[in-house]
Amino acid sequence: MTDIEIARDIKLQKINQIAYKLNIDEEDIEYYGKYKAKISNNVCEKLKNKENGKLILVTAINPTPLGEGKTTISIAIADGLSKIGKKSVLALREPSLGPVFGIKGGATGGGYAQIAPMEEINLHFTGDIHAITTANNLLSAIIDNHIYFGNELDIDQVTWKRCVDLNDRQLRKVKTGLSEEKNIIPREDGYDISVASEIMAILCLSENIEELKERLGNIIIGYNSKKEPIYAKQLKAQGSMAVILKDAIKPNLVQTLEQTPAIIHGGPFANIAHGCNSIIATKLGLKLAEYTITEAGFGADLGAEKFINIKCRKADIKPNVAVVVATVKALKYHGGIEKEKIQEENLEGLKNGMHNLYKHIENLKEKFGLNVIIALNKYLTDTDKEIEYIKQEVEEMGIEISIVEAWAKGGEGAIDIAQKIVQLAEKPKELKFVYELNESLITKIKKVATQIYGASNVEFSEEALNKIEKIEEMGYKNLPICIAKTQYSFSDDSKNLKCDTPFNITIRDVNLKAGAGFAVALAGKIMTMPGLPKIPAAEGIDIDKNGNIIGIF
Repeated sequence: MTDIEIARDIKLQKINQIAYKLNIDEEDIEYYGKYKAKISNNVCEKLKNKENGKLILVTAINPTPLGEGKTTISIAIADGLSKIGKKSVLALREPSLGPVFGIKGGATGGGYAQIAPMEEINLHFTGDIHAITTANNLLSAIIDNHIYFGNELDIDQVTWKRCVDLNDRQLRKVKTGLSEEKNIIPREDGYDISVASEIMAILCLSENIEELKERLGNIIIGYNSKKEPIYAKQLKAQGSMAVILKDAIKPNLVQTLEQTPAIIHGGPFANIAHGCNSIIATKLGLKLAEYTITEAGFGADLGAEKFINIKCRKADIKPNVAVVVATVKALKYHGGIEKEKIQEENLEGLKNGMHNLYKHIENLKEKFGLNVIIALNKYLTDTDKEIEYIKQEVEEMGIEISIVEAWAKGGEGAIDIAQKIVQLAEKPKELKFVYELNESLITKIKKVATQIYGASNVEFSEEALNKIEKIEEMGYKNLPICIAKTQYSFSDDSKNLKCDTPFNITIRDVNLKAGAGFAVALAGKIMTMPGLPKIPAAEGIDIDKNGNIIGIF
């Protein structure tokens, strides 16, 4: 059976029953049909004096193009914890339509470890990402309208981009204002994918509507002729943008196929944004359950690094355990085995690829000070020899490992890792950051690149150096940094999978996100608007005469 068929075959509980499991009053949920609801932000206030539960961060090794099942494992762990009598809740990101219609497919798990209703979550869900898109583009319209009617603020350079929640490389660079109407000035513009919008980051890092408005107002939309920044609040845009986001700021409640509660909220990519769900959702989970399972996008060099250096700093939270998802096929992929052959047994390729896992373990345990466990996501093509080799190597390092059969068995296939997580979460840990906020932006970037990626050095383009100088002159030196980089490699070259020779990281551009509260450094050839593959997933998605969606995976 396909994922969508499995999900459709299982009877779900009504969403008020899921809320009841978390002791959320019915008056604090807003129904979006039978199986989805918004949770009132009043719940956080009601629970503010309640002790936090344990926080479990799920991350991964650098993935293959199809991913390694990080969300599937997160869901299975939550279900596994429920099966051993622990009160658990998921706190995950919302899927973007870009990957759904692109190469990766949906982001609701797989097999018997899924959140549901999977079709609705993977498509429009409760409209949060659409609201972010609209708020983003409203600001663009206000900017150009201000210029049209006299440009009182002397806007000389517009840096704010429009966005759309699709992979569309044609929109990376466009020209706008070509109607030849009086007062309309043509200019070069571009689009980002909505999940890389600064507004997505703002939504995920804000803890209430007041902070949301303040951060929206602090967005820098461009510069005047004196090279001074112009803020969204100078255009009086923050109020109307916040109105559009008034429902999007409320976290969404759904469930797993095994009726474990799941809070799904926010969806920034980790390769081009900060890769974590909302602070609101994570903090809410910590108040509602004994164990909150959250994930950070792509490999730990991206998602987990940003989760710790950006989100943990802002929210004052600390993971009790870091789960590193690995697969036999990804380890062989990083060992130089071609994609077409990674399902064949190859111990030599597996051995060569273990360096990727070792580096992630080192980062999480030594650099960040976390308790670490490996979740080996088992596939049918994995051989006993390959699995035994990985177990032996990891155990010799003194690291816990569990074989997780989530796709085939759901929570039942994650009981072992759930039991180990419960024990590991009791061990003391001391969260460490890679850099201090008072260090220069260049120092911060270099520390992440050399300590986390393992780069020999960092090379900066002249444009990047000029922008860094300008950002620090403006008083934003003390911001954390968010490096946009390929997810497939520790390096900034997506084809350098083995990273077995010294490499440098090249920073070609740096952009200030004053509203979000970090600076983005673009490494290598990374794009903030992805493109579709040669054969996009969209070609296989359809709807039948009975209204059933098919083809989402």
